[in-house]
Amino acid sequence: MRLVLVGPPGAGKGTQAEFIAAHLAVPKISTGDIFRANVSQGTPLGLEAKRYMDAGNLVPDEVTINMVRDRLAEPDAGDGFLLDGFPRTVPQASALDKLLADLGTALDLVMELVVDDDEVIRRLSGRRTCRGCGKIWHVEFDPTTKENICDRCGSELFQRDDDKAETIANRLVEYTDKTAPLVDFYGAQNKLVGIDATGPVEDVTVRAIDALRSYGG
Repeated sequence: MRLVLVGPPGAGKGTQAEFIAAHLAVPKISTGDIFRANVSQGTPLGLEAKRYMDAGNLVPDEVTINMVRDRLAEPDAGDGFLLDGFPRTVPQASALDKLLADLGTALDLVMELVVDDDEVIRRLSGRRTCRGCGKIWHVEFDPTTKENICDRCGSELFQRDDDKAETIANRLVEYTDKTAPLVDFYGAQNKLVGIDATGPVEDVTVRAIDALRSYGG
């Protein structure tokens, strides 16, 4: 199965992507992993991307799409894949459709993890990161024994700027403007299925796999 996972920040895409990819026995492919691999290996695309990143600029879609093309052409993706974090915009989705057509295939399904803004803010703003070992805790879902002290190493916890409510709100606005239109794009292709992403991780995984089974996955 060839699957794309979409949803707002804090919806649990990374976590669910791992479980779903394992269930389908396909590679989980994230743009972050692709970028890191190309940059660390010094590929021509990696060097080009690094020039943009070092200058503080966004990497152009063309470079990202070419990286995705190379990754999807690798043998382990021949029988299917799960894309996490790509596409992020409708132009990228159109480019992905063309890329897959050139490879003689197409997406089977796009799964949207549905969660409202208040829940996203609750999830992300409650995260606390250890200054010592880097472990992430949560004031509500995974609290430490002593407030703001890491149970693992005893170091102080802090809230990253990315996890502050005002930053999360800005990320949600960007998601609504740029990524949410993918829902209509793939809905028009009859390839979209929405999953309630609230509740325990295990429950969300069960819903996702049940939905996949109904589509033959």
